[in-house]
Amino acid sequence: MAVSLSKGQKVSLTKGNPGLSKLLVGLGWDVNKYDGGADFDLDASAFLCNESGKVNSDADFVFYGNQKHSSGSVESAGDNTTGGGDGDDEQIHVDLSKVPENISKIDFTVTIYEAEERRQNFGQVSNAYIRIVDEATGTEIIRYDLGEDFSIETAVVVGEIYRNNGEWKFNAIGSGFQGGLHALCQNFGVNV
Repeated sequence: MAVSLSKGQKVSLTKGNPGLSKLLVGLGWDVNKYDGGADFDLDASAFLCNESGKVNSDADFVFYGNQKHSSGSVESAGDNTTGGGDGDDEQIHVDLSKVPENISKIDFTVTIYEAEERRQNFGQVSNAYIRIVDEATGTEIIRYDLGEDFSIETAVVVGEIYRNNGEWKFNAIGSGFQGGLHALCQNFGVNV
């Protein structure tokens, strides 16, 4: 049974699972009915950060335009442009054994593609979640349902996995940003 987290909660991933290496990070959401006509294209991304919370280089940003980190530690399963269907809308694979030593945390984010042009924001999105699955067993370890009503935000830092005293932990963040992907890139030190 997965541990269900609230905003701000932290839990160890590897303490109770010492052999845990390959993770599936699933992100999902539903779109509320609204008057706009345009499809919602939400995109999951990962920022591989150092101790200071910044990327070491632009290559440490995994998204639809750079789907695999050079270390092989983080890989996007692809871009779902409609969010249709049940289950995860986008997935990111993480191999903890391949994460470079100079990476201390990996932040998982969701942004709305062309949000300003389409006049869209996370106030029009519901049932957003992140879940961490042990790929070896298919067991869901952690689930964090955002459950927050964002209004004008166009980007959300959903959660992060981070190193702490030789183990990997998960932090449920749920922090919204205005300015979409551009604002997130600036926050994490990616040149845009």
